[in-house]
Amino acid sequence: MKLGAIEAGGTKFVCAVGDEHGEIFEKVVIPTEAPTITMPKVYEFFENKGIERMGVGSFGPIDLNEKGGTYGRIQKTPKIDWVDFPLAEDIAKNLNVPVVVDTDVNVAALSESRWGNATDVDACLYITVGTGIGAGAVVNGQTLKGLSHPEMGHIGVRRHEKDSFAGACPYHGDCLEGMAAGPALEARWGKAGVELTEDPLVWEVEAHYLAQALVNYIYILSPERIIMGGGVMQQAHLFDLIRKNVVDMLNGYVSSPRLTPENINEYIVAPGLTDEAGVKGALGLVI
Repeated sequence: MKLGAIEAGGTKFVCAVGDEHGEIFEKVVIPTEAPTITMPKVYEFFENKGIERMGVGSFGPIDLNEKGGTYGRIQKTPKIDWVDFPLAEDIAKNLNVPVVVDTDVNVAALSESRWGNATDVDACLYITVGTGIGAGAVVNGQTLKGLSHPEMGHIGVRRHEKDSFAGACPYHGDCLEGMAAGPALEARWGKAGVELTEDPLVWEVEAHYLAQALVNYIYILSPERIIMGGGVMQQAHLFDLIRKNVVDMLNGYVSSPRLTPENINEYIVAPGLTDEAGVKGALGLVI
């Protein structure tokens, strides 16, 4: 069976043809521009490929209510050209295939649970820290959805005592994304994160916010593993700072051997999949 997969990201669309075993036969990368420019290129790639179903992992917010009339429609994204674009409907109409949609972070969690660094657990959480902050969760093979999809990047966090930055989120100011995403780093310190590697205060503050978020996710979702990806997490030394903060903030309250100083390195980890994590997760939606 030939299946289609699209990782619809903020900067690029990764389109692939694969099968029910998760194998990818061919793929292409298309820049994310206006829908009128990007989508015709997407359809050209899939033309005459013989795919029977399509899975899409998309940037959001996006409507995931299959019972409503706007399933798969992009919502209030900062990408103005894409607001109200009926992504799932447009793909189904142009390719004449059934379409399943989820968020990009949910499908990343799904791919890590099937083929990456969470194959040995039943519940995992994937968080990406980059231009924005988003997180998705998988429990017993199913991605977490409800009223909408989780918006874990916009939770409230307590301010670091050495931080007076107002926050960069246009909706909430000093939420997690407003304090710890890539643009917040640059706005606060005047340089991009890659130029701040040697400044310990930068990463002390960053780890403070990210660790708070993970502690909240642990309390609410109780994942058996947390996977952290995205551009900001390319600062490898950040992992150890976050792990230490998480253990300190939990203060022994959650009784699990995974949440001890000895084992936290195996609980909070980097992704096992790299370039194909999103598109393989989209494939996983229809397997």
